[in-house]
Amino acid sequence: MTIPEICKKLHTAQADLALHTAAQKNHALSCVAEAIDKNRDAIIAANKADLDAARAKGMSEALLERLMLDAKRIDGIISSMGVVIAQSDPIGEVTGGWDTPTGLSIKQVRVPLGVVAIIYESRPNVTVDAFCLAYKSGNAILLRGSSSALNSNRALIAAIQQGLQNAGADGVAGAVALCEPQADHSDVDQILTAVGLIDCVLPRGGAKLIQNVVQNAKIPVIETGAGVCHLFVDESADLEKAARIAENAKIQRPGACNAIECILVHEKIAADYLPLLAKQLAGRVELRCDKASFDLFNKAVSAQQIAQKDCRFVPAQESDFGFEFLDLVCAVKIMSGIEEAISYINTHSTKHSESICTNDRAHARMFQAQIDSACVYVNASTRFTDGGEFGFGAELGISTQKLHARGPMGIKALTTTKFLIDGDGQVR
Repeated sequence: MTIPEICKKLHTAQADLALHTAAQKNHALSCVAEAIDKNRDAIIAANKADLDAARAKGMSEALLERLMLDAKRIDGIISSMGVVIAQSDPIGEVTGGWDTPTGLSIKQVRVPLGVVAIIYESRPNVTVDAFCLAYKSGNAILLRGSSSALNSNRALIAAIQQGLQNAGADGVAGAVALCEPQADHSDVDQILTAVGLIDCVLPRGGAKLIQNVVQNAKIPVIETGAGVCHLFVDESADLEKAARIAENAKIQRPGACNAIECILVHEKIAADYLPLLAKQLAGRVELRCDKASFDLFNKAVSAQQIAQKDCRFVPAQESDFGFEFLDLVCAVKIMSGIEEAISYINTHSTKHSESICTNDRAHARMFQAQIDSACVYVNASTRFTDGGEFGFGAELGISTQKLHARGPMGIKALTTTKFLIDGDGQVR
């Protein structure tokens, strides 16, 4: 079936779904959650086939971690669906209303976008997250995952459609479709040029994917960003706390877009902080250092530590700054102060998530006011930039643009509004 044919079926299904009540949609989603639970063995087996194939091709451990599904992650997927089900239905919500001097009654109400597409890499949990949010907000969705997760996505889609069928009249099985990836990416080209068939496309993945979608799409795009995230350790920071935050933000899930890729350190505390950082990371991360931090590491870290590879630091290349490693690698750079750090971040970041460690309230507010990113933290890890952590249950991605949606995208990101106007024969 061609992309236009798939989209026409999605449009038909969306028109049906748009008439469903919140109770009907919640019932259908509950049936999907049950189907995923009942089919978990088949889903995990399909995922194992993907992992084995990816490992044979030399995929890094960080990216394999993104691809992996196990019982705990399936529990998490089902739990996230429960949060979405419990949320209020945004469709029909009145966001504004007034009467005009001419007697017209105007209401602005929230409505679905229509048919949306998401193009994403690796993470098969996105298959369920994106479907769940789209269905709850009354949208039909075309899912285009990566070839590395094809078996996993097929198994998940089979469970989703089984659940929708089990829901009877409350389920609209045609509201979700999986686009199987083509080797020449011709399917992506068709999606990006499906004017009149797809109302919006979301890219979720690395910088290359996002750039391709943004530059070539002829349909509206909600841009989710690659994550070149920074941590700035200010001169007043609690250094022990800053070392723990750096560890979590880099190591807890290094292949995630909200992991830090660069640590900026105030020059006044660098000599004290860098040894703590080396100890906290304990050889698990390769630090790519500018000249000032490299020299300080050489002075602060013992020859024995270096010989035992307890601290892995190397001189950075210029290309290491502003780069998304998605691995156990992190750039380090010394800053003269908060002004330089803010300027540096705004120049090198992808406007995703940034954090400052500081005990100076004025510096904290200055950082939050002047950093031009979707999420700006004070004394906390950037790993919290996540729909689940924000209470959305699931997310479509992290929007780094400024129009329509920004930051973690939940249900309302797939809605727009329209005006309903009631009159009594008025003419102009």
